[in-house]
Amino acid sequence: MTKRALVSVSDKTNITAFVQGLADAGVEIISTGGTKNMLQEAGIPVIGIEAVTGFPEMMDGRVKTLHPAIHGGLLGVRSNESHMAALEQEEIGLIDYVIVNLYPFQQTIEDPASTFQDAVENIDIGGPSMIRSAAKNHEDVTIIVDADDYEPVLHEIRETGETMHRTRQKLAAKAFRHTAAYDALISEYMTKYVGEEAPEKVTRTYNLKQTLRYGENPHQNAAFYERPLSSKASIARSVQLHGKELSYNNINDADAAIAVIRDFQEPAVAAIKHMNPCGVGVGGDIQQAYEKAYAADSTSIFGGIVACNREVDAETAAQMKEIFLEIILAPSFSEEAKKILMEKKNLRLLEIDLESHYAGESRVTTVSGGALMQETDTLTYEDVEVTIPTDRKPSDRELEQMKMAWKVVKHVKSNAIVLAKEDRTIGIGAGQMNRIGAAEIALKQAGEEAEGSVMASDAFFPMGDTVEAAAKAGVAAVIQPGGSKRDQESIDMANEYGIAMVFTGVRHFKH
Repeated sequence: MTKRALVSVSDKTNITAFVQGLADAGVEIISTGGTKNMLQEAGIPVIGIEAVTGFPEMMDGRVKTLHPAIHGGLLGVRSNESHMAALEQEEIGLIDYVIVNLYPFQQTIEDPASTFQDAVENIDIGGPSMIRSAAKNHEDVTIIVDADDYEPVLHEIRETGETMHRTRQKLAAKAFRHTAAYDALISEYMTKYVGEEAPEKVTRTYNLKQTLRYGENPHQNAAFYERPLSSKASIARSVQLHGKELSYNNINDADAAIAVIRDFQEPAVAAIKHMNPCGVGVGGDIQQAYEKAYAADSTSIFGGIVACNREVDAETAAQMKEIFLEIILAPSFSEEAKKILMEKKNLRLLEIDLESHYAGESRVTTVSGGALMQETDTLTYEDVEVTIPTDRKPSDRELEQMKMAWKVVKHVKSNAIVLAKEDRTIGIGAGQMNRIGAAEIALKQAGEEAEGSVMASDAFFPMGDTVEAAAKAGVAAVIQPGGSKRDQESIDMANEYGIAMVFTGVRHFKH
């Protein structure tokens, strides 16, 4: 019995050569619309879908394959006598191969000029139906949704006259992943369009970007997936120019570094270690910013990740080359900077488009048996209404330093304390079980430099001990959310030592 293939693709990559191979193997080709025209122009014999269904395409192509003559031929189980009898009675022929990919919904919604109606018109109905029918009946039908599978399938047909059962199973699994991802993107778009903030179901889809050598530790398997429509200002859309493959920990640290430098408009450099900033500096140019970030903690930066929000020039690159760094990340590198840094074989250089808008994707954290989802913390100093409860008001210079420290503390694991002075961090206390503990770490790191510095806290002070410790170390001003039942104790302590204190009314927990 002659085998038949149904071909209907939006992405026509390599389709002509593949279908020619099927035709050469004696497979009869059925096709629709533009795909049929392309195949006919290539000289491949093609049967139009109307000749199979006995029904014309209609409603601008919305209805063409939704017909028993198609789905009967896909779903009929060859080993089931009643199925075969029904097909014979209705004069429905079997379909053995389905080569289908879907309307370009993602490409449509990526276009800023596209409308909601454009998106709706690019929701494929017949395509997913055919894919699912073929995949369900993979015992007898081969479903192909990915051009990468054309050559392996054709090789099997040439070698054995058909596809192997294991191949059909794998292709069916891929087909269901394909339609699931397609539907997930549509549901996400529609949910966002109608403004649902906490829908009863959430389905996200991700595309494999790369497999990783291992996860957080060598005994853990891992892979890196990219969200469709992710911002260009993200680690998933960065471009690696040089160096060995990124690791699981590299990707996490690089993501944390990008989050820090996105918050700065002036030239800034952030050094990251274990997803915490270890040094952040701002300056008149990127070299000054790097020198300040390096000076902030010249020990912890070793083996860390450095992110810059300006192009890396030759002078800065020469300084960076002097120490061991895992990754340098920037919007661009000058040609001379590339030559300098690429002398280090394993050093990864990543370019990222920081000019692109970053709206703040929802953050998803898995927990046992479920997931937590929340908005990204994109709140800035300009978004809050500050109050100054102390007798002494901060000077303009102190206020500028507090703004910087507050930008950084948002990205430090809670409990978090950041000390800043002269446009750089000088002490960071991260991830402590109590706030005074975080402050003591930051103050110890700052040492004598704490004199005249400012302090930022990610959450309120539960009592006055942190302010007292800061005052005794010489801290001149403090910025914190306020909101504790014992705020007055901290205010009184600040007044006693002549410290200026700013309340933002907003905390920045990061767990």
